Amino acid sequence: MLVKTYSSAVQGINASIVTIEVNITQGVNFCIVGLPDSAVKESQQRIDAALKNINYRIPGKRITINMAPADLRKVGSSYDLAIATGLLAAAGDLKTERLGDYLMMGELSLDGGLQPVKGILPIALVAKELGFKGMLVPGQNAVEAGLVNGLDVYGISNLKQLISFFNEGEIPPRTGNENKGPEKPTDSVPDFSEVKGQTAIKRALEIAAAGGHNVILIGPPGSGKTMLAKRLPGILPALTPREAIETTKIHSVAGKLYGATALVHVRPFRSPHHSISSIALVGGGVKPSTRGNFSGP
Repeated sequence: MLVKTYSSAVQGINASIVTIEVNITQGVNFCIVGLPDSAVKESQQRIDAALKNINYRIPGKRITINMAPADLRKVGSSYDLAIATGLLAAAGDLKTERLGDYLMMGELSLDGGLQPVKGILPIALVAKELGFKGMLVPGQNAVEAGLVNGLDVYGISNLKQLISFFNEGEIPPRTGNENKGPEKPTDSVPDFSEVKGQTAIKRALEIAAAGGHNVILIGPPGSGKTMLAKRLPGILPALTPREAIETTKIHSVAGKLYGATALVHVRPFRSPHHSISSIALVGGGVKPSTRGNFSGP
């Protein structure tokens, strides 16, 4: 029996849909194809243990799992949920009528629980764009996915909830879509008015903030360069909706949004060490991340 489920791969801060095709025929074999990395191949052991611990099992037959498009490298453990769902459906343990309406992401624990993954926001955006009715994600990622209005988001904590959702129509608590848009800036940003003296540089920063200019601060250690730069976001214009989405997507891919309740609304500030190399400054690039199917530059 052939069954299709849907997941997603993140490249940079953009996502693309991955179709997971599970085919069960006579024989004995388990094979995952479609450029999976080691973490994806190891999903067999995680899924096998998770199913056994909730009184299900992987059929002892010839199982072929294709992750399309086959020329896109699949990285990380976030495909576990979609693969397990396809196996259950192909084995006849899960109703298939609504499988095509939902996109699924999540890493499985051996007890059948779900662990959060990175990059949920860009995945939710592409799911809405392509017409999916909703998403099934770990509970820790539900609020983040719910930042996308018009997409039904269901935070689930284990495989049993997923089986109930498709077989019995039981809907886990809906989370997310009530969190709309950016919040107002908070007091977490250092206040520019706290700076005493430094009249010339304060004036220069005000002009740069008003005109959108670049600034380079040069001076001896302890002269206040970082202190002033840290307060610059507080006098910059508020993020536009598009800028807020782009900034929040970066935080999502970096795994900084677990439990967040709104879009990132404050312009980010980073203070790398003065000895940092140019390669490290732009994000490395030796190896892609092995968690949350994120491939870095």
